[in-house]
Amino acid sequence: MIHKHKPEILVTGAGGSLAQYVINELKHHYHIVLVDFRRRVQLEEGMSSYRVEYNKRGFEDIFRKHKFEAVIHLGRMGLYESTHRNRYNHNVLGTQRLLDLCHKYGVKQVVVLSTYFVYGASPYNPALLSEEAPLKASELTMDLVDSVELENLANIYLWKYPELNITILRPCNITGPGVLNSLSLLLSSKVAPVLMGFSPMMQFIHVEDMSHAVVKAFKQNKPGVYNVATDDWVSYQDAVVQCGCRRLPIPSVPDGLPRMISKRMDWKGWPPYLVNYYKYSVIIDGALFNKTFGFKTTRSLDDIFSYYREKKNSQMTRKKKWVFYKARACKKGSD
Repeated sequence: MIHKHKPEILVTGAGGSLAQYVINELKHHYHIVLVDFRRRVQLEEGMSSYRVEYNKRGFEDIFRKHKFEAVIHLGRMGLYESTHRNRYNHNVLGTQRLLDLCHKYGVKQVVVLSTYFVYGASPYNPALLSEEAPLKASELTMDLVDSVELENLANIYLWKYPELNITILRPCNITGPGVLNSLSLLLSSKVAPVLMGFSPMMQFIHVEDMSHAVVKAFKQNKPGVYNVATDDWVSYQDAVVQCGCRRLPIPSVPDGLPRMISKRMDWKGWPPYLVNYYKYSVIIDGALFNKTFGFKTTRSLDDIFSYYREKKNSQMTRKKKWVFYKARACKKGSD
């Protein structure tokens, strides 16, 4: 059913934590149409929801059925979710299809979620990376080609079709409840690998703050490319300790050894192609976004770290209760 009394917005990646925060912020003033390639997402009665891949024929049917004012594209396939080829097909070719449909059906605004990974992790990075810094990730590892190409594609459409009003957001590490990216999986684990002799500085943004950033970008509609990051940062080794993880030292030499260990152990939170991000600092400058959109984070580093500590404590409590009740049941059975 088309809701004529509310402007319609398409949100991709609707099953993700960030998307659900964004949807909750916008749902009272807009009719949100949900799309996810993993599953059909049901958040509230009355919301239109579809499970579809962007390259499939059924995706255009959604544009025919609805009159979208804007598209918020949060549906990137995560680095750990599939093969390089599948990620490229989804993130790059799928995004191209999405942008082509936006142009074809007269969408007036598009917000695209990118990632700070596009800068690449290198010992030659400047202390603070602005939006003008080159995107070197694909030069350093083929596994990040899709991330760089997705953003390059969005940049091309930004200048080729100014009527689409494209805003590209490059956030630092998004963390917090429901977030399932590589770093969040790592901070949720009991043990965190650390490279011996290295502890890069890192930035973390709470998923709730990142949601506010996406909504501000949508509501204020100021096209361009923006880093989204906090003004404070912390060393990786300090972060994992504050999250309640036990550090597992990994030899850093020879150079290929950490990647080989990561591949052998199949660590989702510490995959081979992200090892350099746990070795070299990649600190981005969020000043432009903060000034342009009047943005300021509300969640502190302690809020983020305490979430992961409490999550571990809760898991430990549940495990102890399970052991207790199982032991009591066994005792009753033997009496």
